[in-house]
Amino acid sequence: MTDVTSAKSARRPHHWRRDLIELAALFTAVAVADAIANLIGHQPDGPYLLIASAVALTATAAFHTWWARRHSHAPPPDADGTGAPAIRTAPGSDAPSPDAAATETVLWRMRTTVRDAPGSLAALCIVLARHRIDILTLQTHPLAEGTVDEFLLRAPATLPAPQLTRAISEAGGSSTWIERADAHDLVDAPTRVLGLATRTALDAAELPLALRQLLGRCTIHSLPAVSITGRATGETAPVEGVLEETVMRLRDPSGGVITVERPYLPFTPTEFARARALVELDARLGPRVPRSEHVLTLPEGNAITVRRADRSDLEAARAMHDRCSEQTLRLRYHGPVRDADRYLEHLLSPRFGRTLAVQTASGRTVALGHLLWDGDETEVALLVEDDWQRRGIGSELLGRLVALAVEAGCESVYAVTQASNTGMVAAMRALSLPLDYQIEEGTLVITARLAATPVLPLPPYEQAER
Repeated sequence: MTDVTSAKSARRPHHWRRDLIELAALFTAVAVADAIANLIGHQPDGPYLLIASAVALTATAAFHTWWARRHSHAPPPDADGTGAPAIRTAPGSDAPSPDAAATETVLWRMRTTVRDAPGSLAALCIVLARHRIDILTLQTHPLAEGTVDEFLLRAPATLPAPQLTRAISEAGGSSTWIERADAHDLVDAPTRVLGLATRTALDAAELPLALRQLLGRCTIHSLPAVSITGRATGETAPVEGVLEETVMRLRDPSGGVITVERPYLPFTPTEFARARALVELDARLGPRVPRSEHVLTLPEGNAITVRRADRSDLEAARAMHDRCSEQTLRLRYHGPVRDADRYLEHLLSPRFGRTLAVQTASGRTVALGHLLWDGDETEVALLVEDDWQRRGIGSELLGRLVALAVEAGCESVYAVTQASNTGMVAAMRALSLPLDYQIEEGTLVITARLAATPVLPLPPYEQAER
């Protein structure tokens, strides 16, 4: 009973009728006892009968007390079966329990396939309870033959995963898969799906990320229906999609196919239906990009605006290409300058990533920054018009792109450039993140490993959001 309940009970008023009834019962009991005593007391053996009755009542009360204590609800036995109660530490206390190592727990995500028969799930639960494992969440994925049960478990830290897998196999589970989980997995499936649907509804670029978070560790590729050179790729998928064990193919609302691969764990029909529902939501809402803008003031006093860009900015991006030198375009695209315009429609598509554009006060686009989804990896790329270079615009764009990557849950970002592109190299070093360098045939790949909360350099100028 809580303290609040006890306080309420202590303040409960006693009605006068209740007191009157208790007093009447007391007098009635005294009268009955006096009548019985007078009746028996005047008998020849009356005093002996009264003494025997008192002894019998005393013996009955003592036996009842002994019996109640012997068969009361005892605390659950500990791990060694001795029945000793577990010693717990009060909340907020610094004193560790005598067996702190045994009470440490870890979170596991486990998936196993069982027969679709009564008692199959119960057998698994008995095995988990035998190993002192707590079931936090459970999802079932019906199959044509059998059922896939997905658990979120809290298990003792001393219990190895192979031992748990063997125990599940002995209980009737097959194709068992297990991996470590974290606090983010404590969110129940409906809540997580609703959150992903909301993010997808707000931003078309969120669809690949939402699919990755929905399905776990997987590789997602968006294959366009038309290549950069304008040729048909032949990549198509039926409206309802295709599920082939570890690969699912979904029709991209913007054209082409979205391919999702997870070689280590086959997809279930339930997961396929959820992924298809997200894609259908994206198709119904159509193209959309958040329109928030950030107005920055450069050291020399010029005002610029940083905002999200999409295919509606295609003409402005081509005009910026025309103003860029061949050297600038060559450092950015690593190929023939005449093909630079062909990449823009792909780069500005929200399906392949996020793009930030920098505009002057007159509305002219002078810089583009791209965050591109590349399967399991994420690429960053920058293009700044010649007349606006060396003013900190590239570093500002890169810092914002890395912040978007962290928000999307990316573990790292990489930039493909040339060793002679000192501006890009300096911008990557200014992130103050761990960097890996790899040089192949004159091409420099710089990979930045993102911490949980990276410390990015502050912009060297004032900014305002509108």
